[in-house]
Amino acid sequence: MNSATPRSETVRVTDILRNQIIDGIRLPGERLVERNLADELGVSRVPIREALKQLASEGLVTTRPNTWSTVREFSPSDIADLNEVRAVFDVLIFELAAQRHTREGLARLESAMRRGRELSQNGDVVGAHRSAAEFHAIVTELTGNELLGEIGALLDSRMRWQLSQHDDLDVVATEHAELFDAIARRDQTKAGELAGRHLGTSQDQHDKHTERLARAIEEKRSEPEDSPEQDSPEGE
Repeated sequence: MNSATPRSETVRVTDILRNQIIDGIRLPGERLVERNLADELGVSRVPIREALKQLASEGLVTTRPNTWSTVREFSPSDIADLNEVRAVFDVLIFELAAQRHTREGLARLESAMRRGRELSQNGDVVGAHRSAAEFHAIVTELTGNELLGEIGALLDSRMRWQLSQHDDLDVVATEHAELFDAIARRDQTKAGELAGRHLGTSQDQHDKHTERLARAIEEKRSEPEDSPEQDSPEGE
């Protein structure tokens, strides 16, 4: 007997769909049909509907009245808007984390940093991306600023998505180690400078990832199709 409450089912379904979108399992522009998702995940359409509403509010899903939703396709303008906000937000949280971190918080940040490097070295792309997102989330917590925490929660899914676009995991792991060192030494100026550089790396990684995907799609489209005659039995 399924003892899950409607609320817990909605949370579970939301987590599944969010991770599938961020991890690239569900691609930009893909249709999200309530009936199909309900069958796939073994739930009623109610938690699916609520999950899609939540993901739309997080900026990962585009809803269309009286039809299906789709995985959001981030435009260059969307990315530019996000980077403008992060240019202020990221620098501020790293500077404040360097100033205000506690011993317990610093230990958690170091654990996330080391885990990210290990996953990167092992070639665990999804794990490394998730660990990178956790690193940034912990930095926000270390500021001790509740309002920044609320803003971070609003940006979280978009930032996780952007971090998932990074192909060079070693570069991210190395920069996180440098950021951790600046925070541990309470060097606010250095932490702010490195945060600005880290955002530049994020932008560069996203651009390269987009270009790589575009080339892959173009190459796939240019592949010759099999000749119908080759698939037909002889004599037909």
